[in-house]
Amino acid sequence: MGLVTCLGTGVDQNWKELTNGHSGITAITSFDPHRLITKIAGEVRSDFDPEARVSAKELRRLDRHQQIGLVAACQAVAQAGLTTPLEDPYRYAVIIGSGIGGLATIQAGYEVLREKGPKRMPPLMIPMAVVNLLPGLVAMRFGFKGPNFGVVNACASSASAIGEAYRLVALGVSDVAVSGGTEAVVGEFAISAFNALRALSTRNSDPEKASRPFDAGRDGFVLAEGAGMIILESFDHAQRRGALILGEIVGYGATSDAYHIVMPDPDGAGAYEAMRLALEDAGISAEQVQYINAHGTSTELNDKTETIAIKRLFGDSAHDVSISSTKSMTGHALGAAGAIEAIFTALTLQTGVIPPTINLEDPDPECDLNYTPNKSVDRIVEFGLSNSFAFGGQNVSLLLRRTQ
Repeated sequence: MGLVTCLGTGVDQNWKELTNGHSGITAITSFDPHRLITKIAGEVRSDFDPEARVSAKELRRLDRHQQIGLVAACQAVAQAGLTTPLEDPYRYAVIIGSGIGGLATIQAGYEVLREKGPKRMPPLMIPMAVVNLLPGLVAMRFGFKGPNFGVVNACASSASAIGEAYRLVALGVSDVAVSGGTEAVVGEFAISAFNALRALSTRNSDPEKASRPFDAGRDGFVLAEGAGMIILESFDHAQRRGALILGEIVGYGATSDAYHIVMPDPDGAGAYEAMRLALEDAGISAEQVQYINAHGTSTELNDKTETIAIKRLFGDSAHDVSISSTKSMTGHALGAAGAIEAIFTALTLQTGVIPPTINLEDPDPECDLNYTPNKSVDRIVEFGLSNSFAFGGQNVSLLLRRTQ
C-alpha cells in the first residue's frame, strides 16, 4: 500500500495521525486564496519529497496529481516486494482513478494561451492533464504490460478502479494489479467552482474543525489532495512468491441512483444496493460486518442518505456497527478518496483499531449511528466495508476481510 495525504507521506505516518484524531486541514498556503469564499483545504504536507522516488527531470514533466500518484504507487510496489524480471509482464495490470486529473495544468495552459498566444502553449500540456497517463507512467516505470486504463467516476473514481482491478484478478485475467487513485485540484479554479455549488465548508477561522461529518453544525466538505495505491494479487501468485498479505478484497458492489446530477437519492436506494451487492459478491450476511468506512463527506444530504442506507441494510443491528468518516481528518480528496479510505479500512482490519470521526460534537438527530466520535477505539474486525459515492449518483462499496 502507498499513501500521500494532508496527514503526511507513507502509510505509517498517515495511520499514526489518523488514529490519534489529528486533522490535516489547514489554511491554504500553496497560493493566495484572498479572493475565495473558502480559504482552507487539505494540502499535501511539506514533508512530501517526490525526488526521493522520482527524478527532478521527470517531475518537471508531471502534473501534481501524477507526482503524488506516482510516489504512492512506488511506495506500494516497494512494500509488495515486486521485483524484475517479471514472469509474464502481460499479466500485470495498472488501473488508476482520478475524478478531474490535471486541472491545474489545464488552468495554467489556458493562462498561457490567453496571455501569450497559441504558439507558446506547453508541449506536454495534454499528457500532463489526461487521467490515463498516470497508469501509463506506472506501467512504464515497472514494465507492467497488462490491462492499463484510467477510471473517471468523480468521487468514486478510485473505488471503481480498485473494484475493476479486483475483478481482473478474480477472473484470472491478471495475476497482479496496481490500483488506486490520485487527485490534486486544490487551487483557485476548483475551489471557486465548488463554492459556486455551495458544497464547501467556509469555516475559515477554524480549519481543523471544518470537516465534521454527521455533526449538526456541518456546512460542507473540505477539498483535499492526495493519493492512495494498493497492489492486488491473486492468492496463488502471492503465496508462490512469499508475499506478505495485508488483507483481502472479497466483494465489490456498484450502482447508479439515476436520480440527480449532484444530489443523492434521498431514500439511499443506490447506496444500499451497492453495499448489498458487495456482501452478495462475498457470500456473507450484513451481521458479519463490524466496520464501515463511510463516504461521510460532511454535507447535509450525503451524511443523512448514507445513514438511511446503512440502517436499511443492517436493520436492528445497524447501531452495533462501528463507523468512521476519516474525511473528518483528511478532507475530501475527490477521485482519490475511495482508495485512501480502502487503505484505512485494511489497516483497521489489520490492527483492530477503529479510527475516529473527529469534530462530532453535536450529532445530527437524523444521523444517529455509532460513528466512533472523536476518539479511536479497539475492536477486532473480520469484515469492513468502504463506501464511495459520487456526483451523478454513482455508488461503490468495497468489502475487505482480515487475513492476519
